[in-house]
Amino acid sequence: MKAAVINQYGDSSQLEVVDIAVPAIKVDEVLVENMATSINPIDYKARQGLLQHMFQWQFPVVLGWDIAGKIIAVGDDVDDFHVGDAVFARPDTDSVGKNGSYAEYTAVKADKLARKPDNVSFEAAAAVPLAGLTALQMLRQLQVTAGQKVLIQAGAGGVGIYAIQLAKKLGAYVATTASLSNHDFVTSLGADRVIDYHQENITEVLSDYDAVFDMVGDIDNGIAILKLGGHFVTISAMLTEAQKQTANKTVETGWLDTNGQDLAILANAIADGTLNIVIDSVYPLTTSGIRSAHERSETHHAHGKIVIQMKKSEKEET
Repeated sequence: MKAAVINQYGDSSQLEVVDIAVPAIKVDEVLVENMATSINPIDYKARQGLLQHMFQWQFPVVLGWDIAGKIIAVGDDVDDFHVGDAVFARPDTDSVGKNGSYAEYTAVKADKLARKPDNVSFEAAAAVPLAGLTALQMLRQLQVTAGQKVLIQAGAGGVGIYAIQLAKKLGAYVATTASLSNHDFVTSLGADRVIDYHQENITEVLSDYDAVFDMVGDIDNGIAILKLGGHFVTISAMLTEAQKQTANKTVETGWLDTNGQDLAILANAIADGTLNIVIDSVYPLTTSGIRSAHERSETHHAHGKIVIQMKKSEKEET
């Protein structure tokens, strides 16, 4: 099968599409023929070698954490999914780095799968799992409810796009940070208040917030705008002990717990039209395509998710 691999850490030129073996599946897994995957910031950070403290991978490494495709084989213990099902997932991270999603086939544990909504393409579905699950679970950790005020940092980013929509779905008042060029975009997602981080410090314009979802490492300022009893979660920085022990405020790091149940929640929201998927661009699974996709991600100027297309859907082929 074709897969994009790296043989050492470095810049985008380390990415190369080569032929490797199709992964074997275990009894609790399925084999998915991938139609699409997507790019997340963690991808280029992993490629650069910044996550070596987390993953002890063995080269060549196949990166990628999102899949959308069709099941072509099922393990003996899998009952809920069948050959031919259209699915999407954020698979478990492979301990040796061989089972990433930048490939034509990926082995996925059945409990990480959800059925793809019929009203979206494989390319759109591939843009959801990691970012959408992160948004859903962090809002849950923040205990966001109707009528609360929540700040979502970096609202135009891959996670922010979903977090704004999901917070509004919960009935919250949503503030977000974005560059001036993205103000109309995040407003279209439902943001009630947009702060241009180039011009304003959040502590100068926001106060008494119930929840802060940090994706930019603005820890102290985020904590400062919380009301007593408020909740703060970051996915982008290490907290100090002093920050964790802030009096009368809950300050935590957020970690993704990938699972099919939460992905099914997102699938239902997509199916009923209350959660929209925003795609910035689509690239082919070629050496030049995957390199260009990483370079696009590293600009931090993508409007929505960057997608890699492995195979055109049947509708596109006819």
